[in-house]
Parts: sequence; C-alpha cells; structure tokens
Amino acid sequence: MTAVVPTPSRRAIDLGPAVELVSKEEGHRQPLAPEFVSPHDFSPLEVAYDFGRVRREDIEAGPRNIWRYKRLLPVPSDVEDIPNTEPGCTRLVRADRLAKELGVRRLWVKDDTGNPTHSFKDRVVAVALAAAREFGFDTLACPSTGNLANAVAAAAARAGWRSVVLIPSSLERAKVLTTAVYDGALIAVDGNYDDVNRLATQLAAEHESWAFVNVNVRPYYSEGSKTLAFEVAEQLGWRLPEQIVVPIASGSQLTKVDKGFRELGELGLVESTPYRVFGAQATGCSPVSSAFREGHDVVRPVRPDTIARSLAIGNPADGPYVLDTVRRTGGAIADVSDDEVVEGIRLLARTEGIFTETAGGVTVATAKKLLDAGSLDPDAETVLLITGDGLKTLDALGDRVGPKATVLPSVEAVQAALDG
Repeated sequence: MTAVVPTPSRRAIDLGPAVELVSKEEGHRQPLAPEFVSPHDFSPLEVAYDFGRVRREDIEAGPRNIWRYKRLLPVPSDVEDIPNTEPGCTRLVRADRLAKELGVRRLWVKDDTGNPTHSFKDRVVAVALAAAREFGFDTLACPSTGNLANAVAAAAARAGWRSVVLIPSSLERAKVLTTAVYDGALIAVDGNYDDVNRLATQLAAEHESWAFVNVNVRPYYSEGSKTLAFEVAEQLGWRLPEQIVVPIASGSQLTKVDKGFRELGELGLVESTPYRVFGAQATGCSPVSSAFREGHDVVRPVRPDTIARSLAIGNPADGPYVLDTVRRTGGAIADVSDDEVVEGIRLLARTEGIFTETAGGVTVATAKKLLDAGSLDPDAETVLLITGDGLKTLDALGDRVGPKATVLPSVEAVQAALDG
C-alpha cells in the first residue's frame, strides 16, 4: 500500500460543514476541490455536508446578511470577518394588492433587488468567492448575462481581487456600465450566452488561478441560492410556504431553493410541510418549459430570442434537475411572451411599488398564467421570487411608459390633464 504524504505548505481547507462533493446522478463521492463534473458518471457535482446540530437561536444571533446561515453553507468559519459585499436579508413583502389583482389569497414577494448590486447573484458570488479563497485562487471570473457580471466585478473589487468578466456583446447597456464601473477586465464577446459560457470553460482550463464562479467553483457558488429559501422560511416565522414561483435561467436557483427547504426540514428548523415549486421562463427561451409541457426528461437546447436576457440560457445546465424538482413537488413550468413580461413588470410596480427587471416580469406574468390555468392554487400561501432591479433593463419598457401629458406651467393645465 502506498502512503500519500500531504504537501507541508498546503493548509487544510476550511469550508465549514462541507465534507465532500457528490455526483448528482450516481452519488459518487470525492474530496472537496474546485471541480464541477464527476469523472465517474460525468454528472454535475454538488456539496455534501455534516451539519451537526444547528439551532434557530444560533442563526438568529448571526449578522443581518447571508452569513447568519454559514453553518449551512460551504464557507470558512470566519467568513464574515473577511471583506465581502455582505448580501442577503432582503425583504419579504406581503403583496396584498398584487394578490387581489391575481386572485390569490396570501401572496408574498421576495424582493432581492435590495442586494449590493441589486440582484440575487450577490448571494451566489459571495459563497463562490469564499470557497475560491480557500482553494488558493487569485482572480474571480465568470461568463454572464448581466447580473452575475455586476456581482463578480463588485465582489472582486471589495476583496481586492482581479476580475475577468465575459459578456455577450448584445447585453443591455445598463448592465455593461454597472459592471465596467468596478474597473475589472470586462470582455464583450460576439455571440450569445451559450457561446460565452463555452469560451469560459476553455479559459478555466487554461488559467489555473482563475476561479470561474459558475464553472470550476460552481458546486459552491450554486449553494448560495439556498439562502433565498432560508430567508423566506425564517421571515415567515420558521415555516415553509405552500407554493413558490422561481424564474429559470440555468435552473440552479430553483433546484437549490428546493434543497434549502429540504435541509431546513431535515434539521428540524422548520416543520417539513408539503410545498410545490413552479418554474417561469420567457417564451423566447423556454427549453425547460417546453420539455415539461411535452412530458420529456431531456431538455433540448434553443437559440434565445427574448427581452428577458438574464434568463436567456438556451442550454440550461440544470434543466433536467428542474424537471425532477417540479414534478416531485407537484408544481408546473410555464412561459410567457415578451409583451406579457412587460405587463408583469408594470403590474408589480403598479400594485406593490417594486420595479423589477425582465426576469421578475417573467415570474409575475407566469404566476398569472399558472393561476389562470388552474396550476397554482389561489388559496395556498404563495411566494414569488423577484431576483433583479428594473433599472438594469430600462430598454424593455421602450416607449410603453412615460408622462401622461405635457402641459403648460399652470394649475388649470394640470387639472385639465388629470380630468382628461
């Protein structure tokens, strides 16, 4: 038997309760490492844990950000002491006026526009950066449809790291500017997101010191989405909602929200009550919705053509697992047109004063469609995930909104406009 002698200069990896990686298909286990595909069955890897005892009071005593849940995440035990963007603990809004419009008895909006770069991506990037630091990387990188670009550039700047961000050249101007301002290496690529993602995978193999958050450290990155589930449950008084509607891009967020709910139940932090998970896509990029509607287990790639660019991933890596999650929980997946997306944005703004980007318009409009179809139960407590700020996608509104009138500077003129 050959002994394996550890390298003296290599310190032990501290990722809290994380103990190993496991393949999603056949359950092959391997040590924690910056790897994302199992060499045994070529399926995605995800983090396995030994949580030990976790109590509500320990969580509640934590900081007002995602690190209150560090005992449930693959991050170092001192993660909150290292400079980071401190995302999370965004508001859960009781949406009574939207509920009345949609015909739902109890409705909540999880408003993640309040994160540091105004999307849920700050959560996943914070976890990815914490893990990347433990693995010895020195550059934070990603391919992105926009929100992730913002989050990576900001997190790297806060940590004093270099960032390399790849985006489709057609990305919304607002998302380009809100990434470039952090002064990292922002590279626009002629092609769609799937082209950019392939390029990122190639670059990850070439640059060993670059942590591509959604490539080589993806198993850790994706765990950050669980914090949405943790917060929703805590904000509801440590209980699970009956229904939740989640937008689908790669599909990882939806599967991790489900994983978060299950972990809370297994740890006794909430009662393991039944819940249903629903997925939302834009019709112009709806491969998972199409597979669900047609009863398929395989998700066929498509070429995206939608204003909801943050969801425009034509070959979603976690698409099959989204189908599994939605079917297991008794949910459904639907898609909506670009016109419906815009109406969803306006409906949420008009009723609840929340301005969402196109992804949120997809969520609201799909919830309406699912209710109209009888898939969502109008009497069940429902949560909608709103994952990004409308200021990022102003182009989607075009000339659909603006002044009601242009008048002379007089009381009479204003009154006439109001009366007319």
